[in-house]
Amino acid sequence: MKRRLAILGSTGSIGTQTLDVVRAHRDLFEVELISALNNTSLLAEQAREFDVNNVVICNPDKYQVLSRELENSDCKVFEGIDSLCSLVAGANVDIVVGAMVGFSGLRPTLSALEAGKIVALANKETLVAAGSIVTRTMREHNAVILPVDSEHSAIFQCLLAAQGNPVEKIHLTASGGPFRNWPKEQIASATAAQALKHPNWKMGAKVTIDSSTMMNKGFEVIEAKWLFDMPADRINVVVHPESVIHSMVEFEDGAIIAQLASPDMREPIGFALSFPARITVGNKKIDFATLGNLSFSAADTDRFPCLSLAYESIRRGGNIPCALNAANEVAVAAFLEGRIGFYDIARICREVIDGVNFAEDPSLDDIFATNDEAAARARERISDNGIY
Repeated sequence: MKRRLAILGSTGSIGTQTLDVVRAHRDLFEVELISALNNTSLLAEQAREFDVNNVVICNPDKYQVLSRELENSDCKVFEGIDSLCSLVAGANVDIVVGAMVGFSGLRPTLSALEAGKIVALANKETLVAAGSIVTRTMREHNAVILPVDSEHSAIFQCLLAAQGNPVEKIHLTASGGPFRNWPKEQIASATAAQALKHPNWKMGAKVTIDSSTMMNKGFEVIEAKWLFDMPADRINVVVHPESVIHSMVEFEDGAIIAQLASPDMREPIGFALSFPARITVGNKKIDFATLGNLSFSAADTDRFPCLSLAYESIRRGGNIPCALNAANEVAVAAFLEGRIGFYDIARICREVIDGVNFAEDPSLDDIFATNDEAAARARERISDNGIY
């Protein structure tokens, strides 16, 4: 039987690449539900191409526009996050692809887990903001989370070969982003346009900026803690600019298993959708004869302080990672608009996590309150700078 997919955030980078996988394997998958925040034209185009039953536009202001675009189709059109949360729990959905950007992905992910679904998770902010709640919900409802991030997919694949042997350490690889070789003084004056020029990966704007600050890698450390039940001090970040080794698992005897592939997100997406099988997605294969050198270096937290902030937030625990995520979302949006400088992102995040009301064992209500409080504090600090 075909696996029936709900793709949350189908118009974004991960969403569109998920549909690339479906195009290559229409015999294996069918698309039951797609959603987007604002992009009605692409959402309608996708709905028609894949004969989607249910389409959700999360911004209610766009509902009439989308309804008109799909009025001659058989698609059912819905609006808002509440509709999305209800639909992902339906019996006609087998796998939920969590590809929404930011904190907005938390509620529908929890709804899918509460319904016992398989969640192919690309939305890292869900685990960053509410890792303990998300993983507890998964266990309580016998749901499954399969990682889509290339690094966490790599760790998962390495662990499949571990035969249950205890893991000593996880090594998360990082490309180093566009500023890997820039001195700190030059990075300080970097523009959004420069930060968006990632050397290896094609990603959305927000995650590309997070890659340039290395906040993205810090968030992946937090994700790895929750996905693999590994303390942060046993999760190492190593800069690997070629982006061929996607991550590694080290064992007690010093042996290391690594997962290698070309930098193409369709590979981890395809693996999550087809697990435990492997499917071909048309990505470029590695030619070791022409590959050349693979290089590694330590992450520089002086030039990239956001990585240190992520480690600190998970050590402090409670709602601090949630506050960090919220502050970062606001700061990145301001940087993309040219309202703050590159290092202001880390500065604002530092000030917010140091001032937020701490909750040691946060409930879901605490998480939503923290998200609102931290975002407001970040906006205040940007305003205090005279920039907003």
